[in-house]
Amino acid sequence: MALDELKSAVPDFAKDLKLNLGSVIGNSDLPQQQLWGTVLACAIASRSPKVLRQLEPEAKANLSAEAYTAAKSAAAVMAMNNVFYRTRHLLSDPEYGTLRAGLRMNVIGNPGVEKIDFELWSLAVSAINGCGQCLDSHEQVLRKAGVDRETIQEAVKIASVIQAVGVTLDAEAVLAE
Repeated sequence: MALDELKSAVPDFAKDLKLNLGSVIGNSDLPQQQLWGTVLACAIASRSPKVLRQLEPEAKANLSAEAYTAAKSAAAVMAMNNVFYRTRHLLSDPEYGTLRAGLRMNVIGNPGVEKIDFELWSLAVSAINGCGQCLDSHEQVLRKAGVDRETIQEAVKIASVIQAVGVTLDAEAVLAE
């Protein structure tokens, strides 16, 4: 199992990450599609080659072809949106908020999977990328659709642990060179 290999690669000084990785993925209450779509989208967003290489095969095995593509699409479109909307929010000139975005993001309207799943994956990626405006937007859509706070927090926990594991493993690889 790739998850076990990834956990074994986490150094002893980051034992909490190893334990959390097993917990947030191995003991998640999320349905399989939500779980593995979140894992895949976050592995991509982490920008860690090792994390993505280890988690992608298991995600692919647990997702339909449509969900696999949609999770990758969530990571891709949110990589763009998170930079755009975070920047617009951080600029002190409020006029930027009134300008038309003019960016294509059709996949959000038609992701090929349940809208709730795609929104959850988008929220998790936005957590990694640190876009407060996107986090608020996706959280509101999820809450209006009846998704509870515990489910939303579960996705954020997955994002935070995958990101931390990626940062740790990539740093260790650089230090070992």
